[in-house]
Amino acid sequence: MVNFYCYFVFVIVANNFSYNLDAVLTYRHELGMNYDFIRPDLIVGSCLQTPKDVDKLRSIGVKTIFCLQQDSDLETSRYFSVDIGDIREYANTFDDIEHLRAEIRDFDSYDLRLRLPVVVSKLYKAINRNGGVTYVHCTAGLGRAPAAAVSEYLAFVASLELTVSSGLLTDRYQPLAYMFWVQGYKLTDAVNLLLSKRACFPKLDAIKNATADILTSMTKRVVTLTWGGDNCSTVEISGLDIGWGQRIPLEFNKEQGSWILKRELPEGRYEYKYVIDGGWTHNKHEPFTSPNKDGHVNNYVHIAPCFFSLAELLLQVVEDDPNSESAAIRKRMTGDDPHLTTEERLKIRRFLESCPSDE
Repeated sequence: MVNFYCYFVFVIVANNFSYNLDAVLTYRHELGMNYDFIRPDLIVGSCLQTPKDVDKLRSIGVKTIFCLQQDSDLETSRYFSVDIGDIREYANTFDDIEHLRAEIRDFDSYDLRLRLPVVVSKLYKAINRNGGVTYVHCTAGLGRAPAAAVSEYLAFVASLELTVSSGLLTDRYQPLAYMFWVQGYKLTDAVNLLLSKRACFPKLDAIKNATADILTSMTKRVVTLTWGGDNCSTVEISGLDIGWGQRIPLEFNKEQGSWILKRELPEGRYEYKYVIDGGWTHNKHEPFTSPNKDGHVNNYVHIAPCFFSLAELLLQVVEDDPNSESAAIRKRMTGDDPHLTTEERLKIRRFLESCPSDE
């Protein structure tokens, strides 16, 4: 499997505002909405900037505008002069186009994994309802939108053996039953097609884990994270399942003389860091990673489908039970060559059809 690692920078000349993340990719908002056709019926692009962009999309046959931005992205977009309320209100004046929102947190693989099934279900239903061309966008169209549009649309909706020829990818949208029952897509083929059309950075691990989550019913386990000592006033954790931009406070237990957090987590591997009175550090008494290229060391916890002992839980390491059906499914789905059985395709299809809307 090929791993794709990219970062990007927003360059806003008019407002002298930049969002720099060691950029390889560049989004220039002042140049207007930009997009690429991934298939004749599927477009990945940047955010709409004015109501007039709705007219542009209608002129090329777009029937569904699928927005993955969070409200916090739109707050940032104040620098970009974007008012999504005006855009949605204008789109609602037409009966031949629909504007939908399905929020995914930016720069957060876990939230992408967690939200993919619900988001894809909403996308799947919209495509069935509206037909035509679908426009999927986040802010820059470089991270969430590519993952949702291609990795979700091709991997889940288009039939996902997560295994097939790329020949179908240049054809018109074919009947859904045919896609699910006859055709299939290799995830790598879908990604290669995407990257040949648009420079971006889809998160493959999130897609694979989301597939496994559907098939294993997203089982969760409780872990306990502990920071010993009372020589500090606040203890928080960042990373884990909330991303590096947020923090969870730990509660001090007087009897144990420790700060404690109990957290329910789905299967997977999570890295995290402690924030002690504002200072970032790792806990030497919990498993931690080797220094990365920047010298940073993080704690980690691995949750796998299994039967486990209290001692294993306290060590924050849960080993796979080789006899567990869920373990076997997740291992196959997260491997280099994931594939789905006919029964698994049916289960995913039923999920997409029955999953309730998040709005």
